[in-house]
Amino acid sequence: MEFKEIEKRIQQFYPGAVAGDEAVEKYLSKLQKEHQVDLTKVLFATSICSDDANFSADFSKVLSRPFVMGGLGGLPYTGFTGMVAYAHHIPDGGDAFIFYGPHIGINEEGELGRMRRIGQSADSNSCGALMLALDRLITEEDEEVYVPMASEVDYQQILLERSLMPFKHDIVNSAFPKKAITDKTYDIIHKLLHKYVAMAKNEFHCQRIIFLGGVIINTDPNHQDYIDIRNFEVLNVSDIKAVKSVDMTHMKAFKEL
Repeated sequence: MEFKEIEKRIQQFYPGAVAGDEAVEKYLSKLQKEHQVDLTKVLFATSICSDDANFSADFSKVLSRPFVMGGLGGLPYTGFTGMVAYAHHIPDGGDAFIFYGPHIGINEEGELGRMRRIGQSADSNSCGALMLALDRLITEEDEEVYVPMASEVDYQQILLERSLMPFKHDIVNSAFPKKAITDKTYDIIHKLLHKYVAMAKNEFHCQRIIFLGGVIINTDPNHQDYIDIRNFEVLNVSDIKAVKSVDMTHMKAFKEL
């Protein structure tokens, strides 16, 4: 399939999507020109899936040393402690910048949830963790409640599936379940990050926290990836409403994360 055909398919599902390099250039320019952000003093963080396919949103070319919060599906598994550590590592006089969201593939046949990876001759799932979760939700569709068993050897996948369980009916009965599970995952990541930031508000000594969230759309090696931006916020830390955090905030080691 020609790239123009793939682009049409992308626009069918994600009308606002733009090429990954275009998104990077656009939002870094906005930060510099409209918000006077000094990129040399920004600590960049990500909460995206650990999948090696997610190289398209390469802010690290400009913003080095990313703080990695995400794991399978893009959920911020580092949690509250990770957010505090991130807050403590921001350069003096700098800003926080968090890029987040899940990913989904579109292959040359225009199929959602599939992509051709570099060096491989066959397609595979993207996001693999989300497509596995979807398969399990569909398999258990006839059961009233599907609760994944706890497992120390696969805790990220289990937590991902548990987080998606409240939306099982909407996902499974959607016209496009692969898109639906990806969209729900975006919502979960968005809410968790804002929750952790509110919990850790008093640990941020910078003036601003920048959020950039969206869905990364993986294509094939011969084509560029896209990003469907869903949220762009530049928040003053002073305006964020703090929520109660956990008891360990008084500990010396916590203060020195």
